[in-house]
Amino acid sequence: MPAKLESKTIIRNPSWPGPAIPPGEILLQEFLKPLGLRQTQVAKQLGISANRLNKAVLGKRRITTDTALRLSRLLKTSPQFWMRLQADWDLQRASTRAGS
Repeated sequence: MPAKLESKTIIRNPSWPGPAIPPGEILLQEFLKPLGLRQTQVAKQLGISANRLNKAVLGKRRITTDTALRLSRLLKTSPQFWMRLQADWDLQRASTRAGS
């Protein structure tokens, strides 16, 4: 007879939203890979250099308002989605540096 699993309640601290994820990682893992898109192909569609897109994917370049607008048009998202990801990432990095 299988053992009965005990139900547990997980309580989350509402003041900590969890770890931020770099926007470039979201772009790669949630959009490019599932859609079978290559960075060079997407860069061309966005009208930006492949180097610029690759640096964003690697987290070496921020998602700018211009890039957010371009990504939103191509991927049918909102520019706010990309800007919020970037803002969350920036805030977490600043908090980490400040020791908060």
